Amino acid sequence: MEVINYLLGFKNYYIVQDTQMFNFSLDSVLLPNFVTINKNINKILDIGCGNAPIPLILSTKTKAEIIGVEIQKEVFNLATKSVKINNLEQQIKIINADIKDIYNDFETESFDVITCNPPFFKVNKESNLNNNDYKTIARHEVKLNLDDIFKIAKKILKNNGYIAIVHRPERLLEILFTMKKYNIEPKKIQFIYPKKNMPANILLIEGTKNGKEGLKILPPIYTHMKNGEYTKQIKKYFE
Repeated sequence: MEVINYLLGFKNYYIVQDTQMFNFSLDSVLLPNFVTINKNINKILDIGCGNAPIPLILSTKTKAEIIGVEIQKEVFNLATKSVKINNLEQQIKIINADIKDIYNDFETESFDVITCNPPFFKVNKESNLNNNDYKTIARHEVKLNLDDIFKIAKKILKNNGYIAIVHRPERLLEILFTMKKYNIEPKKIQFIYPKKNMPANILLIEGTKNGKEGLKILPPIYTHMKNGEYTKQIKKYFE
């Protein structure tokens, strides 16, 4: 069932969701607040945009053109409705396609920034695949994996352009190796912890195409206090 929710605490911003699919999560809030956005950025690509939470949040931070690509038709429909209900059609364009099929249609080195909240889990014999295709595609690398993401970035990202993804800490070494493989230089990393004294459960990482060496580890973010409430740092994202 489709529902219309407020987009965090942004006044007069809404997002269209479907209770049968994934609602946007904290991952999609953290990433647009982590990625480098400056006045020189003119064009942004969000790979696997879902119902468009990342493009919507980015639109509050930049006037740049934002293109979201979503492979699933039903989810794409939610994204287009989300863009339309916020009157952002002039800034945000949503494309219903497999990014692996269409990235060659984009001009080489045409994007300043790429963001991606990709599937986190590899597919193997032990994979417990959900029968709901929406969730399977969102969770498991059946349509998109790390190689795909950074291969695409190598072609369409401008020199020294930024790519930022949100992922799981246990795959950090694989992510770093894949970035290097496609000439993406890791530049900053931030670990997200559910509470103090607990292991990190979210990883934010950004790299630049053909960038110089020099990796920064940013201060940690804790999402919840002992009583289960969001921390002040997280609440700021919802203001």
